[in-house]
Amino acid sequence: MTTFKEIRGQLIRSVSSDPANPQLGEIWYNNTIGVLKGYLNLGGTWSSGGNLNSSRTLAGSVNGTQTSSLAFGGEGGGGLTTNSETYDGTSWTEGNNMVTARKLQGGMGTAAAALGAGGYSGGALTNSEEYDGTSWAEGNNLNTGRDLQAGAGTQTAGLMMCGRDVPVTPTAATEEYNGTSWTSVTSAPTARASLAGLGLQTAALLIGGSPYSSAVLSYNGSTYSTEGSLNTGRSGLGGAGTTTAGLAIGGNLPPSGAATGSTELYNGTSWTTTGSLATSRARLGTSGTQTAGLAFGGGPYTASTEEFANITLATQTLTTS
Repeated sequence: MTTFKEIRGQLIRSVSSDPANPQLGEIWYNNTIGVLKGYLNLGGTWSSGGNLNSSRTLAGSVNGTQTSSLAFGGEGGGGLTTNSETYDGTSWTEGNNMVTARKLQGGMGTAAAALGAGGYSGGALTNSEEYDGTSWAEGNNLNTGRDLQAGAGTQTAGLMMCGRDVPVTPTAATEEYNGTSWTSVTSAPTARASLAGLGLQTAALLIGGSPYSSAVLSYNGSTYSTEGSLNTGRSGLGGAGTTTAGLAIGGNLPPSGAATGSTELYNGTSWTTTGSLATSRARLGTSGTQTAGLAFGGGPYTASTEEFANITLATQTLTTS
């Protein structure tokens, strides 16, 4: 007879009472009442937010929140842009422009203290710029020019992972920013580009990437480790949240590269599929948390913004029907 362990690779615990603090996806057998139970995501939903003033794809974004985010640079119908906008939970407001027009850059920090680095403008850039909530100013350059990279962390403790260097070669290079300069640190195990990053300099995730990867790595400030894989391999996706409560949003699917609205939740161990974006999109901007996420822009040149909410996590009785 096939067992649950053979199917799913794990045993079901038999306990006399439901655990006090279960993890998302955890399953157990309550032997007091003779019932199989699990802690499940009952669904999250995306709803429309205020549109960007300038339609764009390939823009930079920050960790931010659903009510305080930033979109900068990218590409619109007229080509590369320096345009910068802030979101207050209802609408986007035009701010001062970046110094250098670019797309495919990495972003980190908050709407009041942001960092954008690398990107593409006729080639992979090393330029980084800091934003103080009002204006952008040049900072010190990356050691490795790149685009299509993953950013994480804050303006004074930033992290740039992987990407594509000159001319179009994926890189595993990783750099940390201390508020003044970039330092090369331990490289990722595998070079990849067009991926998502989330979290902090000392607790980050690197998610998916080309070619349509489902692989997920964590970075603890010194080394990378392999984590639970996405259910849907993809590139060009966005990430939000933390290493124990993350979101993977949108992206491109194999084999055609078609955009998807697929959204997955991470609990620090495994990924669970939840409600999809209303508008499928890739190379989008993302911000927020697992319970209050934000997605905006993306291909092809959209101004659409969506807000993620209403995740319900609850203990449920499991049946075979």
